[in-house]
Amino acid sequence: MKTLTRSILISLSLIIAAPAYSAPGLQAIQIFNCTFNDDATAVQVMEVASAWLKAAKGMDGGTSMDAYIRFPVAEGTDGEGDFRFVITTPSFAEWGAFTDAYEGSEASKVDEKFNNLADCDDSTIWEGLKIQ
Repeated sequence: MKTLTRSILISLSLIIAAPAYSAPGLQAIQIFNCTFNDDATAVQVMEVASAWLKAAKGMDGGTSMDAYIRFPVAEGTDGEGDFRFVITTPSFAEWGAFTDAYEGSEASKVDEKFNNLADCDDSTIWEGLKIQ
């Protein structure tokens, strides 16, 4: 009975995970919800995010990575309100290689500078397809 239950659970998890690995062109997308700290500015955030992306592109899985800062247009001015830090990779395989190599990497060293400018305490991971 244990073998049957284990087989069913493994099969179920594979069925759920299959779309993430089978769809061509499926991107891995992580969206961080961020707020500015103290007197941090959008220019400062962009500079540190650019340094982070440069370091990330030098890592396993990060070569094809893209990153975006999204500011809401109907809220606040420079340095006020929330923004989103968005990271994309062309596949979940690349995302996995990147996250496996992250600890102790050059990109992780840039995190402290970013943390001084903004709090990005929560994030979500999405899958996405580019519309052609």
